[in-house]
Amino acid sequence: MTELISLHYPLKELPQLTSQQVLAMGFFDGVHLGHQKVIQEAARVAHENGLPLAVLTYSPYPGLVFKKLPQPWHDLTPLDQKVQLLGKLGVDRVYCLQLTSHLSALHPEEFIKEILLPLQVHTVVAGFDHRYGRKEYQADMAHLPEFAAGRFNVLTVAKKTLGQSAAKVASRQIRLDLAAGDMPAVTKSLGRVHETTGLIVHGDARGRTLGFPTINIWTPEVEFLPGIGVYAVSAYVDGRWVDGMASIGRNVTFEPNRPVTVEINLFDFADEVYGEPVKVQWYAKLRNEVKFNSAEGLIDQLLIDQQNTREYFQEKAD
Repeated sequence: MTELISLHYPLKELPQLTSQQVLAMGFFDGVHLGHQKVIQEAARVAHENGLPLAVLTYSPYPGLVFKKLPQPWHDLTPLDQKVQLLGKLGVDRVYCLQLTSHLSALHPEEFIKEILLPLQVHTVVAGFDHRYGRKEYQADMAHLPEFAAGRFNVLTVAKKTLGQSAAKVASRQIRLDLAAGDMPAVTKSLGRVHETTGLIVHGDARGRTLGFPTINIWTPEVEFLPGIGVYAVSAYVDGRWVDGMASIGRNVTFEPNRPVTVEINLFDFADEVYGEPVKVQWYAKLRNEVKFNSAEGLIDQLLIDQQNTREYFQEKAD
């Protein structure tokens, strides 16, 4: 199991290390294919030298600390999910360093002396665009070997691209694709289906009266939901994965301007599961949210959505 160690600058009472370690640095939001390339290179070095593999990441997102964001921040992968994904890539321990003004003001040589060297690094690995301090200090990977001065090795990983595109795989683009509901693009960049978590709570029970009972999902505010629309999803609930169709929207047919909610009509599932945790995998967007003139019009569309969703998963299984 991957160990999570929380750090705050200045570092105090670090866990006792019995050897040097290979350290991959980055925020790694999404743990997408570009991040995976960095971790895989670090894992190769760790294996070749018989050393443990560690990751140095940060919390919170830098923009929350140093900028006024135009809208609430949502992580592609909250810390607990990030640690799980890194563990699957062979990471032994994750250091999560609190991002503060004092930390960000460190000169690169101070960052090395006060952060990296106490972690007993053998090799530091990061993507070509990773920064570890203020721009005017040249705190980038191109200058890290100079600052390291032979005290540890440095490996810089080139950008990861998809297909013939010259654009790198990037968390920023994944966010744009999620907001647009372009789930195939999201899946391609992540190398997996985007997943969120939540808790099953009471709703209005309107779906039951329409013949499409739903589970209502409270999603932690920090998590990044796809944009408003209807989706083919799979939900892990009551110990199993169940296919279904999900609505992210404001239920505009009945109550315009209400807050955004997440409702899922699970196929062939009739258990009562209020209060149960749930994981949701977002496979494909079926359509945008539409305001219907009547409940009958909505029911007709839901029948079409249900058929399209079943066909989607049938084709996926074939």
